[in-house]
Amino acid sequence: MKNKVEINMTKGNPIKVILIFALPILFGNVFQQLYNVVDTAIIGNVVGDQALAAVGATAAIYSLVIGFASGMTNGFSVVLARAFGSGKEEEMRKAVSLTVVLTVLISIGITIVSIVCSKPLLVFLNTPDSIIEQSKTYLDIILLFTIVTMLYNMFAGLLRAIGNSRMPLLFLIVATIVNIVLDIIFVKGLGMGVAGAAYATVISEIVSVILSIVYIRKYCPFLWVKKEYLVLDYKLIYELLMTGLSMGLMLALTSIGSVALQSAVNSFGPEVIAAHTAARKFDDIFMLPLGTLSMAASTFASQNFGAGEKRRIYEGIKASILLAFIWSGITCFIVWVLGKLLITALTGSSDELVINTAMQYIKINIPFFFTLSILLILRSSLQGVGRKMLPLAASGIELVAKFMAVGMITPVLGYLGVCIIEPAIWIICAVIVFIDFIAFTRKSKQGKRSEEGLNNVTFIKVKRISN
Repeated sequence: MKNKVEINMTKGNPIKVILIFALPILFGNVFQQLYNVVDTAIIGNVVGDQALAAVGATAAIYSLVIGFASGMTNGFSVVLARAFGSGKEEEMRKAVSLTVVLTVLISIGITIVSIVCSKPLLVFLNTPDSIIEQSKTYLDIILLFTIVTMLYNMFAGLLRAIGNSRMPLLFLIVATIVNIVLDIIFVKGLGMGVAGAAYATVISEIVSVILSIVYIRKYCPFLWVKKEYLVLDYKLIYELLMTGLSMGLMLALTSIGSVALQSAVNSFGPEVIAAHTAARKFDDIFMLPLGTLSMAASTFASQNFGAGEKRRIYEGIKASILLAFIWSGITCFIVWVLGKLLITALTGSSDELVINTAMQYIKINIPFFFTLSILLILRSSLQGVGRKMLPLAASGIELVAKFMAVGMITPVLGYLGVCIIEPAIWIICAVIVFIDFIAFTRKSKQGKRSEEGLNNVTFIKVKRISN
């Protein structure tokens, strides 16, 4: 199993290995953010505000569906990374073949449910009648090709499982360029409106899937489906499904909670909505490195768990948290020195209410990035070593807390309630995953003592026999 750009994370300095793996993913995330800005600009400037609003109205549903689908494939890659770390090629090949089959079957199910529910969900989210048909058109096209999105995420996950984060970045860059070019052709040149933007997205994802297939067939043949490895290994199927569902549901629950919190924000009027939108955009941009480090920590933990290098798992967690703390400190400095300037640039507003409200949010939220760092990295690492339930439970608590905020906290505290609820949730969830991490640590030490005891017994028996 040798790929010319793979990273074996069971060897080398943890900080160096994690950075080499994480930087391409970070660049990919930043590139995706830039694409979203360009895509929005094309739709808004060419088609107009109604079309832009129609696409924007689908964001919550799109994030929910695609987030769950991406979480599933990320979960599959965790299992693959463990097999790669253990050096068990046959198990790796079986996991790859089953991953492809499960991805196709799950994507078909998601597609059917999503298309049937798209209109009712848009109505539930109070999408204005003037744009609801455009929103449904855009959403149905995207959801009809859920299989393409899942296949790209699956192939990217396969490559990241063996430490290759550079090629998914390259495929993403190519797909993004194709998407922008097709946006201009379909939306501006052919006047296809929001449907053109949807088709541009789908075609660009098809390009990325084709590139992934060509690359894997040529350079990583052990990551390709083989008939002889398509066996009903129920234990492996169960592990893939449970890990995938755990990560998929974790992202889905987070998305549902964010939708609920947004409904509270919408009740405070257009100025607060504008301020919150800008503040969240600021938050999302500066949160990207933390999400990237958590993904790197998950792969690091998975490979080392598979290799039996449990000591390195702790070293990787410490290295990831250190890097996340450094970034959190930089972010706090930027907020206090340049925050107002950046918020003004993001909103394009001179309204003091908008700017001060946005600053209130980020000044309360950003300092808790240190807590969020611990939460994200421990949660991802625990997923990587096969501990699924408590990280998922933490996401469930996040969902419940956000609904409670909408019903009980924001009516009393107003927008301040929105500002404090997420830091409070991060603290609670960080405590939960830390408790699970302690439990994992104790279990690992007990396992090590048991192994040492067995070795001592064996040594004594051999010694007696030799005497």
